Amino acid sequence: MTCNKKWLDWGWAILQLLLVVFLCQAEETVCRHRSDPENPQLSNDGDIVLGGIFSFHSSWKERQETYRDKPLPLECTRELQFAQAMLFAIEEINNRTDLLPGISLGYKMYDTCGSIARSVKVALSLANGNEIVSTPSNSACSRPAQVQAIMGDTSSSLCIAVSTVIGPFQIPMISHFATCACLSDKTKYPSFLRTIPSDYYQSRALAQLVKHFGWTWVGAIRSNNDYGNNGIAIFTETAQQLGICLEYSVSFFRTDPPNKIQKIIEMIKVSTSKVIVAFLPFADMDVLMYMLSKYNLTGYQWVGSEGWMVDSVIAEMDKNHILDGAIGLSIPKAHVSGMRDFIDMSLMPIFNNVYKGVYAVAHALHRILGCNKTCDYKAQLDPFTVSAYLNILQNTRKIHFTTKEGDEVYFNENGDPPAKYEIIHWQRTENGVVDFVTVGLYDASLPADKQLSLQNNFVLFIIAMLFMQVPVSVCSEKCPPGTRKVLQKGKPVCCYDCIRCAEGEISNITDSITCVRCQPEFWSNQRRDACVKKEAEFLSYEEIMGALLTAASLFGTCMTAVVAFIFFTYRKTPIVRANNSELSFLLLFSLTLCFLCSLTFIGRPSEWSCMLRHTAFGITFVLCISCVLGKTMVVLMAFKASLPGSNVMKWFGPTQQRLSVLAFTLIQVVICILWLTISPPFPFKNFKEIKDKIILECALGSTVGFWAVLGYIGLLASFCFILAFLARKLPDKFNEAKFITFSMLIFCAVWITFIPAYVSSPGKFSVAVEIFAILASSFGLLICIFIPKCYIILLKPEKNTKKNMMGKGTLANPTPPSPGKKEQVSSAEHMRGRHHQFRPIVIRGGSPF
Repeated sequence: MTCNKKWLDWGWAILQLLLVVFLCQAEETVCRHRSDPENPQLSNDGDIVLGGIFSFHSSWKERQETYRDKPLPLECTRELQFAQAMLFAIEEINNRTDLLPGISLGYKMYDTCGSIARSVKVALSLANGNEIVSTPSNSACSRPAQVQAIMGDTSSSLCIAVSTVIGPFQIPMISHFATCACLSDKTKYPSFLRTIPSDYYQSRALAQLVKHFGWTWVGAIRSNNDYGNNGIAIFTETAQQLGICLEYSVSFFRTDPPNKIQKIIEMIKVSTSKVIVAFLPFADMDVLMYMLSKYNLTGYQWVGSEGWMVDSVIAEMDKNHILDGAIGLSIPKAHVSGMRDFIDMSLMPIFNNVYKGVYAVAHALHRILGCNKTCDYKAQLDPFTVSAYLNILQNTRKIHFTTKEGDEVYFNENGDPPAKYEIIHWQRTENGVVDFVTVGLYDASLPADKQLSLQNNFVLFIIAMLFMQVPVSVCSEKCPPGTRKVLQKGKPVCCYDCIRCAEGEISNITDSITCVRCQPEFWSNQRRDACVKKEAEFLSYEEIMGALLTAASLFGTCMTAVVAFIFFTYRKTPIVRANNSELSFLLLFSLTLCFLCSLTFIGRPSEWSCMLRHTAFGITFVLCISCVLGKTMVVLMAFKASLPGSNVMKWFGPTQQRLSVLAFTLIQVVICILWLTISPPFPFKNFKEIKDKIILECALGSTVGFWAVLGYIGLLASFCFILAFLARKLPDKFNEAKFITFSMLIFCAVWITFIPAYVSSPGKFSVAVEIFAILASSFGLLICIFIPKCYIILLKPEKNTKKNMMGKGTLANPTPPSPGKKEQVSSAEHMRGRHHQFRPIVIRGGSPF
């Protein structure tokens, strides 16, 4: 049963197939039109027919469909001037003898009423014809197109739909008003050309116009179709490159319900931007203008596209002066002689585009037909050939034509004409009529910095008159020089805070995004907008501190000279002779050098001063300490030599003293020579110690050499201090060792405190600390060792005697001991006994003890 049923089903299917084939063969092969025929609104026969697709009317009447019957045709309202411009051009060409001689151009024009569906339908009618049933034929339903080219349509969306449908048939379509940049894509729309510039250039021109006036925070309203969406997309991309931000970007279409447009009005009210870019065709702007007037939304600067900027109807609707002062773009004005009389309308630039489109097709036909005085009727003529010749026209600028008014017409590789726009400014006259004043020009063929040309003073004056001041539309005020921009979190790049540049950094332009660090020798000024040369800081003679230290150094030098003069004058007196006059004069000489070497630390460091200051200081102080050490050893050994049986003074005679001073000093000289040879001090610019100043100082070169010099001085000073301390209680009348101890105590204290003070002092103060240490230690030696002697020489001459120096005055009439102090008397007697045992020794060189 199952097998029989299967064969039955197969048999029934084959029977049905044979029945269909038989019926098909029985019927004639014909091509049938599946819908009602579309008759052109305007037509005329000719040798060659051109098609026209225009929006004679810009809108249609709304009606409620019942869906029970076939929809009625659209009922349209409004204009047909574009078709009239095409008629004028065809009539003019037909009357010419130099262009297509002997050939008449015909036309078939349709009204699309702004409907995409109707545009596609009439385009197919232009391509296929309107016959209901074609002639019987065994071939496919195909034949040559009825027209050689199609002029139109007015809007981008309609042209996209039509070009998509008729593009495979290579029927050229030339639009006068479709500006969407997407139509420049020849892979999608190979046979589309236009006589109006692409919105690619218009959008960029609008962005540059907005940037020119400093409006960086704007809103955007666009038509919700290919024209508006693509136009604002390119505007947004260019605006971002120019630093312009969109606070909002909204779209609508004229058929949208009123509540959607009302939401746009509410968004405008709550926004902070005061500039609105309206990328709309005139039909959509009509609807928006009605709502703007209803809510009296004034106080905004409008920037418009060419779709509505010179529309007199919109200007007439603006009773509340909402659009006063609007600025935007328009197709450059054009004059075609005779056309104004033919049409008597104001949209001459757009009509001129239609006129140039018709002439472009006529020149292509003239070339195809090989026309000279006559045309070759045998030439292959079909839309594909016309499209090919138009492509030749578009790819090679050498093949172009000039209108009777002198305008050159050609297309670039994308089928677009050169992009030029006039910048229009709305100015209301005294009688209330809006005057569209040309205030500038945009030419995309020029270099980028010269494309936009504006009469700045005139425009700014007019805008200021309208708004009392030039409108400002920014999210954040400009950051002045000396600051940098820091973006606000979660907001566009046009919303930012201005942060002051850090120390040592500047920004010298407005709205800088970074601060630039100054070169090492420069520093930022107070405003942080310029780098100024750092002040060079060093201890100079002109400043107070340098002058005081210089005065102290010179005073110490003079004081030492006075002491030397006193000692030289009284060189034969016992007190001078008793204190080793040879070492005393050598010590005074070294102290003079110590005072003077401090002057090498003052002034601008140089290569020679840096090497001199530390080496001179090290050698003179070693010479000074060597003399003090020699005096201390002589005093100590002289006491030892006064004891019975002592013969120690033969090792500390004048020759030994001189050799010891020379030996000690020579060691320091060797250290300094090694230091200067291996790595000497050198002038150095210190940029790090104080940020806003350059510290001119002497770098040590070898730190080992520096600390070797100081260490050797400290070693001699410590040894001298120890010996002086041991001899401080020697029983002579005038104890030299006691004063040496005091001087060494001051010397060591000064240089011990010098180290932390030197390290912690900034800049020139570290040099001042070093000079102070030199002067303090030098004054300590001078005052402690020599001033008491000068006091006796000058003020107590009665004590400057040999008897007093021998201590004999203290032995006469000794005071008897008090009762009950037996132990003290014994000690005093012992000391007196030691005094009696002390015998004067005269050291060669005149130092009696």
